[in-house]
Amino acid sequence: MSNRFWENTPIEKLDRAQWEALCDGCGKCCLHKLEDDETGELFPTNVSCRLLDRRTAQCSDYRHRHAYVSECVRLNRDNVYSIDWLPTTCAYRLRAAGEPLPGWHYLVSGDRDAVHRAGESVKGWTISEDDAGDFENHVIDRVL
Repeated sequence: MSNRFWENTPIEKLDRAQWEALCDGCGKCCLHKLEDDETGELFPTNVSCRLLDRRTAQCSDYRHRHAYVSECVRLNRDNVYSIDWLPTTCAYRLRAAGEPLPGWHYLVSGDRDAVHRAGESVKGWTISEDDAGDFENHVIDRVL
């Protein structure tokens, strides 16, 4: 990977390794969202996908996740522009909009744990979908 590729390479031109490296490891995209049937408004919950390791905020089987969670969205260069529920801090969303990565992003800081210390990950405050029951009881007021 070239040095600081995320700053000078358009998102459409990233190779596979660069694309994967762009993920900040926050786990926010692995939270369930509820949609209001009438307004289409999305409401985030603290309910995570069953594959999310809630201690690390990482997928426990990233490579095979679609075999277990068919509705898991495979983010790519084509759909990154149209997925409106990506967190506002998502590196893919930021770079697609031509915005810089935040200082806590590991590509900038050099520290994979900076995302957690900055309070920008789901580490430590989610519940697994297997234990959640009614998702409506888990809507959060936190901005993602």
